[in-house]
Amino acid sequence: MKLGYCLGAAGVLLGLAYGAGRDWPVYLGSVDGLHYSPLTQINRKNVKNLQVAWTYDTGDEFPDSEMQCNPLIVDGVLYATSPRLRVFALDAATGKLRWSFEPLPRASRPGKIRSRGLMYWSDGKGDRRIYVAARQWLYALNADTGKPVPSFGSEGRIDLREGLGRDPNTISVSASTPGVIYKDLLILGSIVSEDLPAAPGDIRAFDVRTGKLRWTFHTIPRPGEYGYETWPKDAWKYAGGANNWAGMALDEKRGLVFVPTGSAAFDFYGADRKGDNLFANCLLALKAETGERVWHFQAVRHDVWDRDFPSPPVLVTLRRNGRPVDAVVQISKAGWIYVFERETGKPLFPIEYRKVPPSDVDGEELAPTQPFPLKPAPFARQEFTEDIVTRRTPEAREAVLRRLRQLRNGGQFTPPSLRGTIIFPGLDGGGEWGGPAFDPTTRILYVNSNEMVWVLRLVERSSGDLYGRLCASCHGSDLKGNPPEFPSLLNLKSTEAEIVKVILEGAGRMPAFSSMIGESAARNLARYIKSNGKMPAPRSGVQGPMLKYRLEGYGKFLDPDGYPAVEPPWGTLNAINLETGEYVWRIPFGEFPELVAKGIRNTGSENYGGPVVTAGGLLFIGATNHDRKFRAYDKDTGELLWETTLPAAGNATPATYEVNGRQYVVIAAGGGKWGNPSGGSYVAFALKQ
Repeated sequence: MKLGYCLGAAGVLLGLAYGAGRDWPVYLGSVDGLHYSPLTQINRKNVKNLQVAWTYDTGDEFPDSEMQCNPLIVDGVLYATSPRLRVFALDAATGKLRWSFEPLPRASRPGKIRSRGLMYWSDGKGDRRIYVAARQWLYALNADTGKPVPSFGSEGRIDLREGLGRDPNTISVSASTPGVIYKDLLILGSIVSEDLPAAPGDIRAFDVRTGKLRWTFHTIPRPGEYGYETWPKDAWKYAGGANNWAGMALDEKRGLVFVPTGSAAFDFYGADRKGDNLFANCLLALKAETGERVWHFQAVRHDVWDRDFPSPPVLVTLRRNGRPVDAVVQISKAGWIYVFERETGKPLFPIEYRKVPPSDVDGEELAPTQPFPLKPAPFARQEFTEDIVTRRTPEAREAVLRRLRQLRNGGQFTPPSLRGTIIFPGLDGGGEWGGPAFDPTTRILYVNSNEMVWVLRLVERSSGDLYGRLCASCHGSDLKGNPPEFPSLLNLKSTEAEIVKVILEGAGRMPAFSSMIGESAARNLARYIKSNGKMPAPRSGVQGPMLKYRLEGYGKFLDPDGYPAVEPPWGTLNAINLETGEYVWRIPFGEFPELVAKGIRNTGSENYGGPVVTAGGLLFIGATNHDRKFRAYDKDTGELLWETTLPAAGNATPATYEVNGRQYVVIAAGGGKWGNPSGGSYVAFALKQ
């Protein structure tokens, strides 16, 4: 009998095999991505007695800041990041600061920064390191002192823009989610621009000691490589995206790394990238030693819906026909769950390829068929019909119905349009970057989900207006943006010189426009922004062609009072038995305090950050945007056993660990999503002593 099926007295051994043990040394607890802990001190019977053990206030929050970090805990030390991306080490039992390192120049408002975690490595002989990505830099820090390791790259850092076959000064590349470490290799994805010009999303492995590039997998294939024919000729020279921003999972025994990728740039119109576009929107199985492709599955062919795979996969063991099968599980923004054999990529549940509608947008050629998994059933509703339009008030329902009847609507893979197309689940999912948790003792998968409707509308780019051509897709024609994902440009405190720098060099998902416009044009654009759009818009100085269409803006479909256009639940928490594909339980997740005050409860809400499941019978999760709650559920039934209110929303995945015989659960309370208050504290809970 395999260890994965030994229960009872062997439960502790099972937990140590699958989970993090007393420490939480890897992003999400373990390299297989389970979000699982074998600790049992905190359990169903006593969780009601949890209290705050310590709080660490970073003091680094600013308006619209976020903090999504899943901290690491190794040998009694907690490592994490602040909203300004300051890296620090705390005594994990007391929250007392040990050291701090600032990779970025300290500024009054550094702009949107996201870090979901760190990487830890030790050679077992005293060399212990923390790796963190900040802007284009990947740093190696001494885990004991927080100082950069001089032998890594140049003075402790490497430039992630280098080695991609493009001019490093004209592209924006960073990494918001940790990679994995296999032997002496640090395998990493990237976050790149989502509009052109964009860097390619190559998967790369660096020497963990020196930072030297050891191998590269080209997600936009080059001549002679598998998948090259799924793009136009020489697309690898100009196309971008197809990047792994969500994280990855590692099968150390087999030497396989499982890498989910996102869409190709530009996300919503692909006339310049005709074809299926491998390896965008794929789950890749690569040899960790060499980067060689073993197998792949493409969930969306020629994506124009921004249907990135949003989270790391989970490596599980299931029973099929009386025998154990090692599998890889991947959730999607559409609310689907894919389950494959790890070695072969063979689906464990059927997937059906169906015809989908063509596009009526000039120049666009969509794939004629797309894959639809038949089981498990999706964990989010799939089509926004009039039957599920909000009934919160008669007036709200009527207003939503009027607008809905003006839009294109037809379920999954309904093409983007100039009229406006319903996207449901929305551009944020369904499944999101927090990802699912898996209990190896029961083979149950737990996943939280958003149930929001979005509207995707394409508009023609202005041929002369520089702002309209480069900026309006994300920040809106009126400069108001869609905060906090795409910030308002009105009343910016940044100087003109700082704005010019960002325009030319890019930042995160924002392209670097230095290859398209010169400093003079960037300065004129900065002046236009600083005037809040009151100056005449600068005329185009763009070098080279641009796509004909852009996104009107990232827009959620809300009723006139600002609540979701769809009937509740607006967020859910789901438990699925992966051996049968059937749901064990499903509950609304999250509330709006102002609606609770009116007696309207259990609506669910948007939620960001994932769960942690424990051998103590519990499921811990923060995530909910509006109510700022941190909750513990009975993992078998979904019954709420404990909750508390955090200083700000816990839009992060918690961690649990043990120090000196005491179990703790810690979560980052960063808030800041969709205009909610920002915070900057880590709160750790433990049982009363």
